[in-house]
Amino acid sequence: MASRTAKFRFTAVVGFFEQDTQTGPQETTTLPGLGLIRQPYESDAAVSIPSTDWERFVYYLNQLNNSEGDNVKYKLVFAARHGEGYHNVMEAKVGTVEWERYWARLDGDGETVWADAHLTGKGIDQANTMKTFWVNSSVSVGLPLPRRHYSSPLTRCLQTCERAFTDLRPTKSVAPPFKPIIKEMIRERLGIHTCDRRSAGAVIERYHPIFSFEEGFSNDDVLWVPDVRETLEEHTLRIETFLEDLFSNDDEEIISVTAHSGTILALYKAIGHAEVRVAPGAIVPVLIKAERV
Repeated sequence: MASRTAKFRFTAVVGFFEQDTQTGPQETTTLPGLGLIRQPYESDAAVSIPSTDWERFVYYLNQLNNSEGDNVKYKLVFAARHGEGYHNVMEAKVGTVEWERYWARLDGDGETVWADAHLTGKGIDQANTMKTFWVNSSVSVGLPLPRRHYSSPLTRCLQTCERAFTDLRPTKSVAPPFKPIIKEMIRERLGIHTCDRRSAGAVIERYHPIFSFEEGFSNDDVLWVPDVRETLEEHTLRIETFLEDLFSNDDEEIISVTAHSGTILALYKAIGHAEVRVAPGAIVPVLIKAERV
């Protein structure tokens, strides 16, 4: 399991997105413009040409990082939940209680396989819709495309990330190079559920060659165990470890993280944000502040 040597204290900076006030059991979908709230920024006076709300926000983010010094950093994270997987379909079919009690421990039911679950046809459509959203929104509202891409190593996330970002061709901006990186720490909660047991590194490399592995990525899945389920607190610690790495080693301000519902919940907990539940194939933005401790 993850261990953390803390270099930063992480907090959510709220008040910029509609999702900051969307709490409760309902799942949020991708909002128009990702829910950016129109408001003035202190940096507006330095913007010399008419700009979209998103362009003004990106300028404000840049100014935050330039004005706070080396001990404080800000990043805008676009957190995407993978599209519908075969495990989601089976859980909906049998109900959560029976899924947790019995079915989640199996690789499949003889007809469908959900071990390291792949996207369903609907999930593939959701991932393709993500791509359309990025292209259209970058043109219509100036939504910035992520400068770096991270993905869980589970197949449903790799498939979603590939379809959402490969060969983006917006007409008014240049898409950054798509060189996604696989990170173990942003996997779904570990243990018991076979849908959360990843494939071997060699298999991932064969079917998803566009991805790079983080340093130290093992061929075998050494994190998943069949008899113990990771707690939310342990999952949150993993996400904090990911954030430590992100703020220590990545200079980009705007990144994408393609992950899971549980991972996104753990991310919100790690930064002190109210819980936001995300629908399959949906994207939520969150502004994170990291202060050196």
